[in-house]
Amino acid sequence: MSKNDGMNYAPKGKVSKVVAEGEFIFAAVGLDHGHIYGMCNGLLEAGGELVAVFDPDLKKAQAFIEKYPGVEIAASEEEILNNPAIQLIASAAIPANRCEIGLKALDHGKHYFVDKPAFTTLEQVEKARKKTEETGLKWGIYYSERLHVESAIFAGQLVEQGAIGRVIQVMGTGPHRANAKSRPDWFFDPEAYGGILCDIGSHQIEQFLHYTGAKDAKVLHSKVANYNFKEYPKFQDYGDATLVADNGATFYFRVDWFTPDGLGTWGDGRVTILGTEGYIEVRKYIDIGRDSAGDHLYLVNQEGEKHFECTGKIGYPFFGEFILDCLNGTENAMTQDHAFKAAALCIEAQNQAIFVETAETPVPTKS
Repeated sequence: MSKNDGMNYAPKGKVSKVVAEGEFIFAAVGLDHGHIYGMCNGLLEAGGELVAVFDPDLKKAQAFIEKYPGVEIAASEEEILNNPAIQLIASAAIPANRCEIGLKALDHGKHYFVDKPAFTTLEQVEKARKKTEETGLKWGIYYSERLHVESAIFAGQLVEQGAIGRVIQVMGTGPHRANAKSRPDWFFDPEAYGGILCDIGSHQIEQFLHYTGAKDAKVLHSKVANYNFKEYPKFQDYGDATLVADNGATFYFRVDWFTPDGLGTWGDGRVTILGTEGYIEVRKYIDIGRDSAGDHLYLVNQEGEKHFECTGKIGYPFFGEFILDCLNGTENAMTQDHAFKAAALCIEAQNQAIFVETAETPVPTKS
């Protein structure tokens, strides 16, 4: 895997279609984050048909159709909203704008699939919740660090099979490479991206709820800081939080923008899941010093120690299940309550966070 920044990381998997051609038609609106490519790949592999795209920046739309030949560039967002053939809109717009696009989509009778963070305020979460209840339509959220990582999916399957007993604690790390010079202005504005715990912390909180089977959790403590990007005074390059779930399971996670250039990928994302009968460690994107490929899972339980290489062996079941949920009114991919609860908790962690005041200190040297 190349040393990319994660913006254009677009996972591809086995084609496992759940619908026939023309049965599920979707479009993309808002291309501000490269996650839109992973989102579209997943839906296409499950049998969805991508027919149109709109972004105010024509260059982004043109780059998009180069990767998806045959897709038409719409003249406006309204053109897509008013197209009765389109059943779902996928979006990776600037985070602060994602809720508004979703509300419009549902008002026009379309399901919505949005990149994380789906919201930047609790008021947005509540508006979306009410709109789904009012319309009966789906508001899916792309928590890619679990949904589009085979080792992370396999970890959930092992937990469900009882491989480590009852899950009592989870630790997650989500480091990313900053590549600050190539980032758009909104990347450094918390009003636009929601803050570090709301943004990349959303992956962490979602997987905690999933692996523990929790319905809710309380944020006990959270903090953010800007240690190294003083030229962007509002930016947050570090964050961490501690939560306890309604079933007693606990959680600690750390997210940051300090991936060194020497790492072979954009971030050494990991999760450790502790159970009463064993533990699982997932090394999502690289196994440092040993294997540049990702999707490694380590399992230790009463039967011994095991290592699994998951690439190409698990697949990405969420996308097919989500399409079928949209068509059938079911909730097999992810419940709406779960999607919204994870989104709300990451905003709560952000809102409660202590800002760590930092000062320039010299790097220690040998005396």
